[in-house]
Amino acid sequence: MERRSFIKNGSITLAAIPLSSPSFNNTKNASGAKFNMKFAPHLGMFKHHAGDDPIDQLKFMADQGFQAFEDNGMPNRDIALQEKMGATMAKLGIEMGVFVAHKIYWHEPNLASGDEAKRIEFLDYIKKSLEVAKRTNAKWMTVVPGHLDLRKDMGYQTANVIEALKRACDILEPHQLTMVLEPLNFRDHPGLFLTRSAQAYAICKAVDSPSCKILFDIYHQQIQEGNLIPNIETSWDEIAYFQIGDNPGRKEPTTGEINYKNVFKFIHEKGFRGIMGMEHGNFKNGKEGELAVIKAYREVDV
Repeated sequence: MERRSFIKNGSITLAAIPLSSPSFNNTKNASGAKFNMKFAPHLGMFKHHAGDDPIDQLKFMADQGFQAFEDNGMPNRDIALQEKMGATMAKLGIEMGVFVAHKIYWHEPNLASGDEAKRIEFLDYIKKSLEVAKRTNAKWMTVVPGHLDLRKDMGYQTANVIEALKRACDILEPHQLTMVLEPLNFRDHPGLFLTRSAQAYAICKAVDSPSCKILFDIYHQQIQEGNLIPNIETSWDEIAYFQIGDNPGRKEPTTGEINYKNVFKFIHEKGFRGIMGMEHGNFKNGKEGELAVIKAYREVDV
């Protein structure tokens, strides 16, 4: 494989101004300020303000100062909608974040097993994801290696996963696209192969491609291993993407135990200007809950 380095991120935007308006329509927020960090909401997060139409939701996100968006289910949307969302994001200055690239095996082994049919299935999904990325201007796609193969030693499982990922990189590298490996916590997703940041780091080093990096989900790693800032620092050179959720509850920052202001300050000062996916629910329901999400991100933005 050709070893190129093509992952890096956008530039610093205007400093955030605190949210002060008590209500919002599908118009500019009171300050008109963009968030400094590229926080990426998902569909449904602001539906009580923006309605059910994905295009209106994207417009609302842009009006509130968000510069990015992610959509795990994008590959399952109609092609025409994918294209329309991609064009809308380009017009609004919204950067597309991750979508899930393949079928995830939650309860049986696939990549860890070394089964060639499962490997070919995975690679076929990666090939199809190229078109999704093209329609939506995406650069990243989420990969979860699936369940453990309890009949195989961990060393053999790891070798099987690495081999599958190397083959995927052969597909992705010519298009300068990156799959980001997401370790998931043992409580919400018991029995999965990939759980820890150090494990993901070792796999990325072994694959040795700019098309295979880490998605560091702060919510999952708080549960799985804690020690967030030291683990982020140690695995820094293999991290291409972050996702967010407070613990307990998997809601917006300031609703749980994670000191997101300090975590974001550390990430920003390290030089990260990439996307921070808001992969969580709203702590409160309705319009009030949606405004609380925006306010929380104003509070923790750097």
